[in-house]
Amino acid sequence: MILVTGGAGFIGANFVLDWLAEHDEPVINLDKLTYAGNLENLSSLNNDARHIFVQGDIGDRVLMASLLATHRPRAIVNFAAESHVDRSIHGPEDFIQTNIVGTFHLLEEVRGYHSGLTQEEKSNFRFLHVSTDEVYGSLAPKDPAFTEKNTYEPNSPYSASKAASDHLVRAYHHTYGLPVLTTNCSNNYGPYHFPEKLIPLMIVNALAGKNLPIYGDGQQIRDWLYVKDHASAIRRVLEAGKPGETYNVGGWNEKPNLEIVHTVCSLLNEMSPRADGKSYAEQITYVTDRAGHDRRYAIDASKIEKELGWKPAETFETGIRKTVEWYLANTDWVSHVQNGSYREWVKKQYAI
Repeated sequence: MILVTGGAGFIGANFVLDWLAEHDEPVINLDKLTYAGNLENLSSLNNDARHIFVQGDIGDRVLMASLLATHRPRAIVNFAAESHVDRSIHGPEDFIQTNIVGTFHLLEEVRGYHSGLTQEEKSNFRFLHVSTDEVYGSLAPKDPAFTEKNTYEPNSPYSASKAASDHLVRAYHHTYGLPVLTTNCSNNYGPYHFPEKLIPLMIVNALAGKNLPIYGDGQQIRDWLYVKDHASAIRRVLEAGKPGETYNVGGWNEKPNLEIVHTVCSLLNEMSPRADGKSYAEQITYVTDRAGHDRRYAIDASKIEKELGWKPAETFETGIRKTVEWYLANTDWVSHVQNGSYREWVKKQYAI
């Protein structure tokens, strides 16, 4: 049995679905169900005895101790995090509490649990911490992509909180011998992505006839990773990664935001044309850039390919087509997540 934290969010839910599609090994899924945690992401598992959902916080040490003692997982995959840069700028405290303090409390309970395992159980146990490329800071246009050797230079409250959590995880390996693994991923996209992030926001707004807000000049460059590829990478790291090591996970797809939006518009023109026959690109509008907006991220995923034999199955072209198709086929899911608080957030953030 494995324990997954944050398993009702975008990446966590995709991992749980992928895991149970590939394994019969049960999953204990702990999620706080904040704005981005959505049990509808996991509705296909409603009658699956292999999936046990528990609503709770990684910072609740009594709950964590109980779950560990009761279920005795052989591995923990930690997705639980506040993860939206814009929200961290407006309200950083939640990010400090969840990403730093929460990770500390989780590590403390896992350390106690691990110390009570048999030698064989200890040798097989893993704690996999899922992090981000944003901890490395921002790259100049000609800089080489981030490797696992890059220094940490976080530029937002979000990335700083994730950097702190990465350091805690590393320290618990070197100080206490906890067998940890860390993955730092690039920008994920795909099914079940909460529609305040770039790609789902563009799809949802385009279909609703709303503006497509682009920060600044739209030339911020990101590496794009299809979420199901990310799930397969985590499975591989959990299976064969070396304790104490970090693995960068990327899609080998560096693209500026504006190009991403034009690609989404082109696919929507093809799959769900506007009634007036015009392009969705006419809805693009430019808004004031966000504070401290990093210009470029890029992941060098050579290590995970060379050492573990993993590389992404999807190109950006195949992955983005699957993503647009999913949103067009799942309009009920979209309407259910678009509650009043979500609409107020988008209005506040983009001044539209």
